[in-house]
Formats: sequence, structure tokens, C-alpha cells
Amino acid sequence: MIGTTLAGAAIATAILFLSMRKWWTGGRALKDLIPTVQGLITGAMSTVCVGGLAGWLSSCTRQAVNFGGGTVVSGTTGTDSSEPIATGSMGGLTEEGGVVVFLLFVATVAAYKAFNKEEKGRLTGAIVAGCILCATAGVAGMLDSLPGIANGLGASGAALFEGKGL
Repeated sequence: MIGTTLAGAAIATAILFLSMRKWWTGGRALKDLIPTVQGLITGAMSTVCVGGLAGWLSSCTRQAVNFGGGTVVSGTTGTDSSEPIATGSMGGLTEEGGVVVFLLFVATVAAYKAFNKEEKGRLTGAIVAGCILCATAGVAGMLDSLPGIANGLGASGAALFEGKGL
């Protein structure tokens, strides 16, 4: 897994700050948080998709933001921030959990198509931030229950489809 640099984490934090600032200074309606929360969860879950397209895109996102962040931070401050920081993982997915994450990605694509331009931007930014921050040891440690939730939902769905009830 490609790790995150301090500059990459700073870019991800800046993206979230700008998204949350707009919400905070606006009406603070919970519905306005949907694109950001959905994007963060989608980005976070992509970091545990190690052999699939989502995992590959997550790695490419980290690589691009690490490079761009290093260039921006170095250009702004004159310091180098391109060293990787501690990498973490939230765990793994079972077959059933993989199905739940697939459905999450389908829902995210459908939401993206339905959102207006501003919401699309917040969703995309939050996906990027989730891909970056959830590869750090600290954030991955805080969110390590997400794959377990997906695995549990998937197991319940499989039991329901097999006629075993929930």
C-alpha cells in the first residue's frame, strides 16, 4: 500500500476544512453533510479494497496528492514534507463485506449523478480526503470498525438471501 506523506495529509485536511467551513458558516443543515460523509466513507472503504479497482484508484489518489502536496507545501514554506508518515490499515473485507462495499460504490455513483455541481465537488473532495487520511495509522485506527460493519451487514444480507433470516 502506498502511504501518505505529511503534505498529503495536510492537503486532505485542507479539503475537509474548506468543505466543513462552508457547512459551518451556512445553515448547518444535516442534509448538507451528506456529500461529505458519503465521500469520506467511500474513500475510507476504498483503502481496504486491496486487489480491486477501488483500491488501485485509492493508491493512485494518494500518490498524486502526496506529490502535489509536497510541491505545494515546499513551494509555500520552503520545507520538505515528502517523507511518508506511519501507515495504517482498517482491516479487511470478507466476501459478504465486499458486496456491501460494492453497493456503497454504486450508491455513491448514483448520488454523484443526482447531486448539483457544488455537492459533486464536496463528494469528490471527501472521497480524496478519505483515501488519503484512512491510510494513516491514526485515522485508520480510529475507523478500524468500518470493515467489520460492512462484513456484518454483508453476512446478514447473505443469511437473508439464503432464507436463514437476519
